[in-house]
Amino acid sequence: MATVDEGVSAYQAGAFDDARKIWEPLAEAGDADAQAWMGALYANGEGVESDRSVAFAWYLRSAENGNVLAMNNVGAMYAQGQGVSKDETAAAQWLEKAAEAGDSYAQFNFAVMLTKGQGVEQDVAAAAEWYRRASENGHYPSQSRLGYMYAKGLGVEQDNIQAFVWLSLAGQHGIGTALVELEELVKDMTPQEKAQAVDAMNAWRARTAGVAGPSRLEPLPA
Repeated sequence: MATVDEGVSAYQAGAFDDARKIWEPLAEAGDADAQAWMGALYANGEGVESDRSVAFAWYLRSAENGNVLAMNNVGAMYAQGQGVSKDETAAAQWLEKAAEAGDSYAQFNFAVMLTKGQGVEQDVAAAAEWYRRASENGHYPSQSRLGYMYAKGLGVEQDNIQAFVWLSLAGQHGIGTALVELEELVKDMTPQEKAQAVDAMNAWRARTAGVAGPSRLEPLPA
């Protein structure tokens, strides 16, 4: 039997039908990675007709078998009612599970739900901590949100230097809202704060790298 990686190679070459033929028997046999890829095919309409309900079913099977990426997607689909009835409590549970397992996208999504009190008790301080964990893993939207929270003192003590660090890192990777907030922040910073902030930003830039991965759904709106 072919392997999941062989399916990935076919997928990357644009041979979506070939990829499906490789992944489907593996997925039916219980392979969590193949199940996640099957979910992706149906979510994106690649080689099959787009069907969010079928995508959700595959993602759920994968998540129940321990695939962290699928856990995030299940949570996101529950949160938005895509392919399944909207259920914010179930969304928060799956996102928290994936976040605890280290998935940066889930950490961001769970932080969004904590900020808004959706499916979980509102806790802005806890949201800031999840944004921090994702930020330290190089998740650019989380860096933008964390910088904003430091700039405004939301869930954390107000800190211009930390705000500068995270907004700058996000802005360097095309997060427009971070650039807007950074411009306002810099107006109120002293020369000493700016110097300290640049040093701190350079130290973090060397430690963080962007995260990426196939078959992820769009993040929840912050």
